[in-house]
Amino acid sequence: MKKISLEKLNALFAEIAETKALYLPVDTETGAQYQKWEEGKTLSSALNTVRSAKDFFFPQTESLVHFKVEGKKIEIMDVRDEGAPFVIFGVRGCDVKSFELLDRVFLQDPVDTYYQNRRNNAIIVSLACSEPEETCFCHSFGISAADPAGDVTAWIKDGEIIFRANTEKGEQLLAPLPLEEGGEAKAEEARSEIEAITKKLPLQNLPLEKFKAENLMDFFNDPKWASLSQSCLGCGTCTFVCPTCHCFDIRDFDTGHGVQRFRCWDSCMYRDFSQMAAANPRLSQLERFRQRFMHKLVYYPANHEGRFLCVGCGRCLSRCPISMDIVKVIKELGGERDAK
Repeated sequence: MKKISLEKLNALFAEIAETKALYLPVDTETGAQYQKWEEGKTLSSALNTVRSAKDFFFPQTESLVHFKVEGKKIEIMDVRDEGAPFVIFGVRGCDVKSFELLDRVFLQDPVDTYYQNRRNNAIIVSLACSEPEETCFCHSFGISAADPAGDVTAWIKDGEIIFRANTEKGEQLLAPLPLEEGGEAKAEEARSEIEAITKKLPLQNLPLEKFKAENLMDFFNDPKWASLSQSCLGCGTCTFVCPTCHCFDIRDFDTGHGVQRFRCWDSCMYRDFSQMAAANPRLSQLERFRQRFMHKLVYYPANHEGRFLCVGCGRCLSRCPISMDIVKVIKELGGERDAK
């Protein structure tokens, strides 16, 4: 392990930024947001960012290809920027886990090369959650807030930040930096303290046992969906702050000088989602609400060895305007269970 004083952290950022683009959570008027580091910007102390780190690999909008049309001649222009290695610093364990879940979508055949290029270029430095909040429930999904994954894992303890390289990428990042050896004892102490906090969180032991493929139709036909969905506004806020939602639309825009094809995030909570020429497959808000949570709790796990499409980050709990979130759905459909 290696370590450095927090007082020298900005100098460390400057060292990294000399060779690679560096992004980290920065405080803004609307909450912590990932921004490119430059002199004067400091690491936010917020537990998590308003929007997740998935934006680096699956941006809200991106150009796919441009077409130039002259008569019957069509010129296809690849507008992708393959990019260069970049560092994302301070990623919490929940967001790091979301990358693995998204990989199973975008890196399966046919591989999404736009996503793949960004993933290959990224170096992830995760940061343990010193003070998890009551809205956090990552532990229910087997995610460690105390020892998150990533190319490098970092802990903050007693005025120092301790680093552990987990991959070859991580070792290459840390090797040339002005870091001291040591920090194992402080990292272990930080892990123990965080785990003790996590065990006391009210949502750390959600009832997930029943959410299995063999119970799919029972959940699909459960009458509780009517009451659960009744107050939903269909605003899509939950999908836009969620680290694992990955629905998108592809559209063409005529600039007058050619056509730009782009993709942008979409939401299964919207009325025109999956709109087809003949009809819309989910006409009611109940059906759209059910689709979102069935995907996260039943459909995705059925296709991916039981992995849930949720990382317990708590963003939907804090952002939903009517406080209807995945925790309430799990408890209502999975059954209440006392925390251990």
